[in-house]
Amino acid sequence: MHRPVSPLLHDYKPSAGTPARKSNPLRWFALGLGLPLLVLAGVLSLRNAVGSITTVVVEQTQDIGAVPPAVEESIASLYRMAEPYGMVVPPAQAAATQTLPATGFHPPLVYDVPQYDVLVHTIRSGDTLDRLFRRNNLSLGDLAQIVRLDGAAEQLRMLRPGDRLEIRHHEGKLLSLSRDLGLTRTLRIARNDDGFAAEFIERPVELRRNSAYGRIESSLFESAAAAGLSDKLIMNLAGIFAWDVDFVLDIRRKDDYYIIYEEIWQDGKFVSTGEIIAAEFNNNGRTFQAIRYIDADGRADYFTPEGRSVRKAFVRAPVDFSRISSNFNPTRRHPILNTIRAHKGVDYAAPSGTPIKAAGDGKVIFRGRKGGYGNTVILQHGGNITTLYAHMSSFAKNAPIGGRVKQGQTIGFVGSTGLATAAHLHYEYRLNGVHRNPRTVQLPQADPIKDVYRNDFMATAAPILDELKSYKRTQIAAATYE
Repeated sequence: MHRPVSPLLHDYKPSAGTPARKSNPLRWFALGLGLPLLVLAGVLSLRNAVGSITTVVVEQTQDIGAVPPAVEESIASLYRMAEPYGMVVPPAQAAATQTLPATGFHPPLVYDVPQYDVLVHTIRSGDTLDRLFRRNNLSLGDLAQIVRLDGAAEQLRMLRPGDRLEIRHHEGKLLSLSRDLGLTRTLRIARNDDGFAAEFIERPVELRRNSAYGRIESSLFESAAAAGLSDKLIMNLAGIFAWDVDFVLDIRRKDDYYIIYEEIWQDGKFVSTGEIIAAEFNNNGRTFQAIRYIDADGRADYFTPEGRSVRKAFVRAPVDFSRISSNFNPTRRHPILNTIRAHKGVDYAAPSGTPIKAAGDGKVIFRGRKGGYGNTVILQHGGNITTLYAHMSSFAKNAPIGGRVKQGQTIGFVGSTGLATAAHLHYEYRLNGVHRNPRTVQLPQADPIKDVYRNDFMATAAPILDELKSYKRTQIAAATYE
């Protein structure tokens, strides 16, 4: 595979009777600057060459004296830079090179640039490794070996849509395969002399704390974009206060918010935003605050500074809607029947197929066709409360009749079945069999923080609240001087 290595052209020994010349500092400065640049240029060209072998011969004229340590280290450091690209000097060749005088330094002569192709694939529904290997003409024999590796076999069988695989191969012969197992762990399989070996590489992350302020002029998302916040972060903020604020109908101009949140960093690079640690939202003269707390059992939730859950037992709107097409109205004229007929719920207009979620924990007591309601689900909750969801296009498979559902769980999808003029969700809330306006009824509170954790929560929340207040003061002061 390797070409024969040419010997050095000179033995570098001064001729008999000829005095050795003194080292020229200027010459060494030029050599110290030029030689590393030449080697670096060679490394970069080698990296882009595929299947070629480049011979680098270090020549030295007879008038060069001992190599200064600084120059030797510069050259050696550049050789080390080449190692990640797979350019390794075979030991036999390194031993065959001649040694520069008074240094013991062996300049490497030959670098092999590996030949391989890189395949990066994101798993789609229905993908398997067998299909992936066949589709890309990869060795099925290599696949048979790696799926039998201890520890790796299970990770290779359990592929999920969205998983990312990186495969390096040479003409279909597998060299390595990597799969990220979450953010902090990677499975890497590499070829060796015995076949293949698997290892799990830990990739730790660093959590950094940051703060943000937003002021609403038109919409929550536009204010977030102006503040440099990600969609993920602003969605989390809306989710925290969703029980108290309708972010479609309740938002007012000049509402504002303050957030303390985590950032996830890895290898010195920003990865994504993490959890919100504390937040304050000011809406139309009302102030809401929330602090994230993780109890000894690992459960995380948000609580007010007094330890009350920010969650309610029910959400106001069980679907992501574009507008309210019809409000609760006991004297409404029906759009199809053209008669005065009480509208005992709220209609949320949304595209067909939009997920409909359970407003609270409960049990499915009805699921099927129900006259003008079309496809309907009715949930029974505690406190003699029932909720009704009508005009669905279809039902969710994991919410069967008699089954238990959790708040926020998908129970069906928006449609226009029954007496409906367009796709929307008709939602009703009944207390003791009496219809109440879902948008204004007083919702029961979720359970407060457990007594066993109360003291710990108060001790944890105090410094976080101080940090939030301090950040708020700085923002108010900055706005004053603008």
